[in-house]
Amino acid sequence: MSKPKVAFICVHNSCRSQIAEALGKHFAADAFESYSAGTELKDRINPDAVRLMKQLYGIDMEQAQRPKLLEELPPVDVVVTMGCNVECPYLPCKRREDWGLPDPTSKNDAEYISVIQTIEAKIEGLAKSLK
Repeated sequence: MSKPKVAFICVHNSCRSQIAEALGKHFAADAFESYSAGTELKDRINPDAVRLMKQLYGIDMEQAQRPKLLEELPPVDVVVTMGCNVECPYLPCKRREDWGLPDPTSKNDAEYISVIQTIEAKIEGLAKSLK
């Protein structure tokens, strides 16, 4: 049986959704396939997120990931929105969650680390619920 596909969605697909995709692949690859996308694109992944993910987990998001639009996603089973306070376009799925995460962009490392740790905990919870 194939694993569920989870899409982490944020407006620009440059920070929180990219972190969630990377941590999903790192911690929950046995439970689900991780993807991320946005409704608009930045030209690159947030450099502070890249730096801290490399520092904290040894994950090089720039090598394995890039900003993507929703249209680039495969059909997914679960949609997780990051809490962007915007109405996301409809994406067919069996389950939908909003994690309500603050955007750490332009904030200090402590803010980023707090969001990263919250995402890690939520990834672990999601993995348990999908097994």
